[in-house]
Amino acid sequence: MEPLQVALIQSNLLWEDPEANLAKLTALIAAAPAADMVVLPEMFSTGFTMDPQNHCEEMDGNSVFWMIEMAENLECAITGSLIIHEDGKYYNRMIFVTPDGVQTHYDKRHLFRMAGEHEVYTGGNQQVVVEYLGWKICLQVCYDLRFPVFSRKKSEQGYDILLYSANWPQARSSHWKALLLARAIENQAYCLGVNRVGTDGKDISYSGDSAIISPRGEFLVTASQVETVLSASLDWNELESYRKAFPAWQDADAFSLK
Repeated sequence: MEPLQVALIQSNLLWEDPEANLAKLTALIAAAPAADMVVLPEMFSTGFTMDPQNHCEEMDGNSVFWMIEMAENLECAITGSLIIHEDGKYYNRMIFVTPDGVQTHYDKRHLFRMAGEHEVYTGGNQQVVVEYLGWKICLQVCYDLRFPVFSRKKSEQGYDILLYSANWPQARSSHWKALLLARAIENQAYCLGVNRVGTDGKDISYSGDSAIISPRGEFLVTASQVETVLSASLDWNELESYRKAFPAWQDADAFSLK
């Protein structure tokens, strides 16, 4: 299988300003190296707001349309999370759009109670793995990173890439880096974490620390404090070779989630 070129957009999101954020992200993506998959931070159009009533969109809204248009024009997949209103509920929804406009979505399972996210958003209940260019990609959002049972790869072929879209505060950046590394090692998969930088409307600071980590637990690329694009080529043959040489997944404990 061909290598997968990925680009993580580490942006300084503007508070509750979708139009400005989409314009900024368009410029950052345009200046980035060509990629098969572009990954955006959590709530990339607004920042991590607890005011979904005033900042939500429908699945046919402007931000989703922008994702579809970008994916088609750049001939790549694009993914990140948005505030979505559906059936009277609000979701922190990670949307994955392919160049032909096919959409897959994952609703954030673990809602960050310390910010009251669980009081205004509805959590998802299913692990979602999307297949793109032959690669299997598990979609996760921010606080999900702390809960390894939910993200556990249950078989050798469960997924190849574990993908986190986040607004993870600088105050706990050491946790972010350690947990991303652990998820890559324990699941023997590439682990990609994209985070924002800057300060949000609640005066919370973010250092980025976005990273692309190999299944062996090696940081292939990472960056802190600056608005930038991180890119790398993911090697399928290297992934398969490592899994076969060190098949720790065969000794993992079986379990099921209710």
